[in-house]
Amino acid sequence: MKRNAPFELPEEFSKRINLPFNDGLLLYRALTHRSFLNEHADAIEDNQRLEFLGDAVLGFVVGAWLYNAMPEMAEGDLTKYRSALVHTAQLATFAREIDLGRALRLGRGEIIAGGRTKTPILCDAFEALVGALYLDQGLEAVKDFLRPMMTEALDDIVANRKGENPKSQLQEILQARGQDVPRYSVVHESGPDHAKVYEIEVIVGERVVGRGKGSSKQAATKSAALDALANLSLFDSEAV
Repeated sequence: MKRNAPFELPEEFSKRINLPFNDGLLLYRALTHRSFLNEHADAIEDNQRLEFLGDAVLGFVVGAWLYNAMPEMAEGDLTKYRSALVHTAQLATFAREIDLGRALRLGRGEIIAGGRTKTPILCDAFEALVGALYLDQGLEAVKDFLRPMMTEALDDIVANRKGENPKSQLQEILQARGQDVPRYSVVHESGPDHAKVYEIEVIVGERVVGRGKGSSKQAATKSAALDALANLSLFDSEAV
């Protein structure tokens, strides 16, 4: 398959990124969005359960890696950097680094809506991929897969203060540009009352500049602000 092809099969994706799976069904499930399940009666399961598992595995692996990589770092800073490494925008960045969107099994409507590039979908799929890899090969395989990406991302986070309060950072940058104060809007809520998931957009002027999700409005707002910070480099000061 050509590098710029719009879609690739899970087997092709696995070969391209040199991440072989013993159980190919796990990989298929990790790459299957719920919109695909809605349109294909033969599809057995989407990636939401693997996403749940991958989220837990990521939290542990990233925390353990930071603990060992930064032996002099205080607990508060470890927490700050772990949060920066596992937030929605950063995980979506990891997904883009391996061009994960090209391998996603999406419904036709989601494809038309640009699902292959949406930050929440990419984040969820990356978590599901980690969950599938853990079930297939264990923690060491997950660590080997994540280590190069985490190392590069942490350097960027430290250099650009991304571990600090993202809402304050975003507001400081926009004020320095003479732009509007960012507004945060809840665009979707899902899940039962005891396990809510919120999706929030950051709006500057009339433009949505970031999106995020979390188990609380505070967490979703932080994730959205981090996504906005990542996206600001895509626009000049007049275009945001």
